Amino acid sequence: MGTVFVPTPETFPKSADAVVIGGGMVGVATAFWLSRAGLDVVLVEMRDGLSTLTTPNSIECFRAQFTEPAMAELARPSIEILENFNEVTGLPDHDISLRHHGYLFVTDDPEMVGQLQQAVETHHSLGVTDSEFLDGDEIQARFPYISPKAVAATFRQNDGWFSTHEATQGFAKGSSARFLLQTKATGILQDAQGVSGVESNRGTIASRVVVNAAGPFAGVVGQMAGLDLPLEPVRRQKVFIAPKPQIPQNAPLNIDLVSEAYWRPETGGAYIAWVDPDEPVGQPAETLPTDWDFPAIVLEKLFRLFPFWEEVAETLGKSDIQISAGQYVYTPDDQPLIGPVPELTGFFLNCGYWAGVMLGPGAGKRVADLVTGVLAPEDNALRPTRYAEGAVVKGDSFLRGRH
Repeated sequence: MGTVFVPTPETFPKSADAVVIGGGMVGVATAFWLSRAGLDVVLVEMRDGLSTLTTPNSIECFRAQFTEPAMAELARPSIEILENFNEVTGLPDHDISLRHHGYLFVTDDPEMVGQLQQAVETHHSLGVTDSEFLDGDEIQARFPYISPKAVAATFRQNDGWFSTHEATQGFAKGSSARFLLQTKATGILQDAQGVSGVESNRGTIASRVVVNAAGPFAGVVGQMAGLDLPLEPVRRQKVFIAPKPQIPQNAPLNIDLVSEAYWRPETGGAYIAWVDPDEPVGQPAETLPTDWDFPAIVLEKLFRLFPFWEEVAETLGKSDIQISAGQYVYTPDDQPLIGPVPELTGFFLNCGYWAGVMLGPGAGKRVADLVTGVLAPEDNALRPTRYAEGAVVKGDSFLRGRH
């Protein structure tokens, strides 16, 4: 079982087969799979706990509805890991609250109908054969809370959500890794052979394998290794709405493709959010401001296709609304960077996510397969060298937040 602790001078490890930087979903899953491959693994996390920065500020959902081949290839095994979490981790009683309530992408724009039909065809061609195209009548029959203005949707019942905190903790418990809290990476050591260790505020860990899974701070860690990584952190806000009887609790995650506002039920209430395409690129930060008017903006956007939200809004008081913010991290093709970098032998990336919690389980295994030689770098479509190689396949998956 993995150990999570604040190291003392006596308990601080001097060496490891692999060091992972970053204690969110992506980093902890990476540590889990590296330890399962037989490596002595140490993870360093600068904060007081695992899963306390970007991971808990996500909307905690997963989907297989991607139109990018590389993303679909990563999403399917990630979902399979989540669906079989107890067997995978060896923790029979660990509950990650997995819910297959579905993802519904819906529009009232007739000009988008063909785009949605094409998306479903692409899903099927990529092995996600259970996504569906719904016309207006089918939407009304299955989701009567949606406005009759809706003309088309894509839907996959087996998409859904889960507890990201419990999943991250489960990966930690199910591993044999050591997780060092309040331990901030401050430097990447190098010698003639490549990476040789990680410097931290508590000491140095010698290692020939270092994985940069530092989320919004992955660019900073890259700079420590002399790399200028193409990463852009962007603030994303979400709102929790307290329980209200008008909110249908059996609904899927609903996304209005025209306004790019979305919501899903949560413990009698709901999460609501909007991917603002004009949100500027920012600097990585542990504390992010929230906009006082963000809930009102999102609610107004939701009124279009989900009219029950108007009734909900009339009943809301200040205590019914909680705003939080995290950061997506974008790359030039909106797909993560996974794998070794040629500039520094032994230095691996697992970063650049706007969809980290849903792809992290499979991405962690991919890194372990790359480290141990099970997977050749050239067989990994998300390799960091793809830009220089001209091997970029840009996609058009919905709700990326970039246009």
